[in-house]
Amino acid sequence: MIEREQPVIRATVIHPYERDRADRADARLEEASGLAEALDMELVDAYLVPLRRIEAGLYFGRGKVEEISAQLKEAEADVAVVDAALSPLQQRNLEKAWKVKVIDRTGLILEIFAKRARTKEGVLQVELARLAYERSRLVRTWTHLERQRGGRGFLAGPGETQIETDRRLLADKMAKLRRQLDDVRRTRGLHRKTRDDVPFPTVALVGYTNAGKSTLFNRLTGAGVFAKDMPFATLDPTVRKVKLPGGLEILLSDTVGFITDLPTELIAAFRATLEEVKEADLIIHVTDAADPNMQGRVADVNSVLDQIEAGKAHDQLEIEAWNKIDMLDAEPLEDLELDCLLANRKAERIVKLAVSAHTGERIDVLLDAIETTLAERGEVMELVLPPAEGRALAWLMANADVISQDTDMETGTVHGRYKLSDVNAGRFRSQYPHIAAPLPKEDY
Repeated sequence: MIEREQPVIRATVIHPYERDRADRADARLEEASGLAEALDMELVDAYLVPLRRIEAGLYFGRGKVEEISAQLKEAEADVAVVDAALSPLQQRNLEKAWKVKVIDRTGLILEIFAKRARTKEGVLQVELARLAYERSRLVRTWTHLERQRGGRGFLAGPGETQIETDRRLLADKMAKLRRQLDDVRRTRGLHRKTRDDVPFPTVALVGYTNAGKSTLFNRLTGAGVFAKDMPFATLDPTVRKVKLPGGLEILLSDTVGFITDLPTELIAAFRATLEEVKEADLIIHVTDAADPNMQGRVADVNSVLDQIEAGKAHDQLEIEAWNKIDMLDAEPLEDLELDCLLANRKAERIVKLAVSAHTGERIDVLLDAIETTLAERGEVMELVLPPAEGRALAWLMANADVISQDTDMETGTVHGRYKLSDVNAGRFRSQYPHIAAPLPKEDY
């Protein structure tokens, strides 16, 4: 079969902004342009459009719609990317006015996710999100949606309209996808239970898209995960085992990048994947320290974490890794280092540090911080050790903190309370399953 070259799609990116949000407008326009280019569109124009108010029918005022129409025609654009959430009516009316295909921010991000999904789970999640989005787009845009489908004979009513049929079919597809994703969620739950039985602490990398999570993941694991300077270079989560300098072994996961105004359809569809973040013992929030809008990016990530009830606001251990310091000049690097110093002094441990995943600078400090932070966690076991279990007692004396310990002088039985790290608790259960009896967490 002869493969035909795909036609080049010429795109104009438009970012509308309210005047009280002008400080982030340039960054948002640059980001939207990057998203369009990630879909292999040829970017022919990109500009900001200030808004006084949002018009119900066209989003923009009529005068601005006509002005943009002329610019689109002059640029010979095939697609207008509007970096905002358009209603179905607004999208339809703009397409009529501009005579080009119109894609809003949600549609653009969904297209990228659909292109990048590789695993079965990722494909299912993206398809569910896409159907939820399309269901909201079922307005009477096409004439076939006005047809009636009647039944047989004189007893039949007018039947259901085509739009009702389409909605019902979409609802059936979405229900099927949700059942399949429920199976994925149960499988993930079983995997987590298996890890808990022989517990390797889990560490999840989170952060804004293109912050360097996959590069850092590769630096820590040597996994060779696809990493590129583009939005959503990695979509499907990857997990690898990592041995820390002190000997502790962890499971490190690279997750999907977050973004400003991440579509609610995607958050809902990717909940099975995002649960990996919520269930992690520690999250590493990777931030691009060279991004001029880095504080806004941090706020956006924290917003998504809050939606899934994860992060330090929900008492989850977190380390901030400010990446790409190799791209900083001396003065901003000094400012960042001072911020890290003050934050760590206040917390009395490393909670914020500057690194470079590209060069490997200070990665050793990050590894030590992960190990130290995880060591703060632990489990208290109340154990009864008969005289014959001298080896188990010796193991505890070498690997646990003794809270209390009493020996029955008549029988030689030892009654003790011991605090172990999660890893050592798992090892003890594995080696001495007939002895280990952990207390319920509320007892300690």
